Amino acid sequence: MSENNDKNESLISHLEALRQTLLKCLISLACVLPFALFIAPKALNCLIKILVGNYDIKFNYFSPAEVFILQVKIALVIDIMICFPYIAKKLWDFILPALYEHEKKFIKSIVFVSSLLFICGVLFCLFVMLPFIISFGMSFATSNIQAVFGISNVINLSLWLSIVFGFMFEIPLITHSLIKWGIVDYETIADKRPYVIVGLLIIAAILTPPDVLSQLILFIPTYTLFELGLFFSKRKSIGKKDKNTIQDSEYLKEVK
Repeated sequence: MSENNDKNESLISHLEALRQTLLKCLISLACVLPFALFIAPKALNCLIKILVGNYDIKFNYFSPAEVFILQVKIALVIDIMICFPYIAKKLWDFILPALYEHEKKFIKSIVFVSSLLFICGVLFCLFVMLPFIISFGMSFATSNIQAVFGISNVINLSLWLSIVFGFMFEIPLITHSLIKWGIVDYETIADKRPYVIVGLLIIAAILTPPDVLSQLILFIPTYTLFELGLFFSKRKSIGKKDKNTIQDSEYLKEVK
């Protein structure tokens, strides 16, 4: 009976700790939000300058509150980006006691590398992908055909694709982690390349605008990153096999 009470108390204490962690994360988001709302108009103008480049493009809005709603969306994204280190630390502090030492080291490295890859994906989208899409759209303009861009369509697409590219750039880390933890081996993933290519093409078709160019712009860097993940996993896999071979040979010598 006492063991059941201890288990219940332990579960309640864990739930309370989780509640406190989530509450602190929400409070941090609420505290930073006014600042994010303040800089959102400047961030919107900066994003438009990146997208427009050298083109003489004017964006249009079609309802009184349309631009304000876009600024709120951008403010929320900025809010999450600013608070992310604090939120990650609080979640890390909550998970930390339940992990072994080697798991702690691995997750610490994953947190840093995954954040770096996500940022690289967002920057690639903002400075390469989106200006290229705008340039591609402008290439169809003639003296009789003029482009008219709605600001909501362009900014919503920009925010969505930035998040998509950020997560797609996590693929090499996922590949490496699966191989490192022995969930799958290198040879299995390497042999499934055709399926990976088809899967990435399908994902790119779902997540990007309905044109082949956008899909290829997402697919090519993603597949390149997948191959990089395989390459580094192969090197570590070979090193591990060589180490095991040396250990086995030493063991056989000792037996003889």
